[in-house]
Amino acid sequence: MKGSNFPALMYGLLFCGAGFSCYFIGVLFGFIRIFADPHGQWTWFIEHIVWYSGIPVIAGLILIFGDLFLLLPKKRKQREVIWTPPANSRLTVVLTAYNDEDSIGFAVEDFLRHPKVERVLVVDNNSKDKTSEVAHRAGAVVIHETQQGYGFCVWRALEEASKFTDTELTLLSEGDMTFRAYDIDKFLAYIPHAEIVNGTRIVEQLRAPTTQLTTFMYYGNFFVGKLLEAKHIGKGTFTDVGTTYKLCRNSALKRILPLLNPKINLEFNAHFLDTALRYEFGIVECPITFHNRIGESKGGNVNNFRALKVGMGMLKGIISGWGKPK
Repeated sequence: MKGSNFPALMYGLLFCGAGFSCYFIGVLFGFIRIFADPHGQWTWFIEHIVWYSGIPVIAGLILIFGDLFLLLPKKRKQREVIWTPPANSRLTVVLTAYNDEDSIGFAVEDFLRHPKVERVLVVDNNSKDKTSEVAHRAGAVVIHETQQGYGFCVWRALEEASKFTDTELTLLSEGDMTFRAYDIDKFLAYIPHAEIVNGTRIVEQLRAPTTQLTTFMYYGNFFVGKLLEAKHIGKGTFTDVGTTYKLCRNSALKRILPLLNPKINLEFNAHFLDTALRYEFGIVECPITFHNRIGESKGGNVNNFRALKVGMGMLKGIISGWGKPK
């Protein structure tokens, strides 16, 4: 990346984080030395860790202040607030599903009851139960995606929904009842300002008390969102990189889908947002409600260890890249 597109703020934060980590490691060894090294043999090692930890911190601060005060004015678009309502506010809903027999029927019926919904598609990613049959009975059009993985399922869902010519909006969600149709009204209030409206589950008052998001997942997701914001400083505010729930203009989907790599699995939503921001798609966040799922979690929220693994994958992609698109 060159010039004002260089993510100096992101790298500056990473340098500072590395420097402070080294400093605290040095302090920790200094504390342990009191008990384990009475003769001071560790002194030289500890002093050098603490001393040289300042180098990445100073480098990081230079990058941070350089980005905020020199590059940011060039990165931030000088424009009025966008207001371009879609000509047709009816939408196609598409739900991803994998072994969601217990919940998919309720989800389909919930979305079909909303007056703005034209149809509901369900993309079944090789379910071993009766997900497809239940979805069909509830009124959904069922599509089978045989390539296993969240990325393949979401990519196919967006591709299929964007083909319809009688709707110009696609709402992506899940079939586990964690998201509800009444939030469509909020998405539609935000879509005149953007091409993609990404739901955010970060508002405490809008989350049920018994969701699968643990405190670790909640703040980890927020941290990754802020790192993404730092990488694309000046392009928006981002607090949730893991949610499936989003509203997209079909015109935007047709441009972004060829840029995405469906082989990316549970990190796909972060990949989607990072790619959209890189190619200057207009994105805003919308606060959504988040409910306890029906059935067992099968994604990145199974437990904290799996969430950590997914989060590290997101960080790796945001920092070093996502690989070639499809």
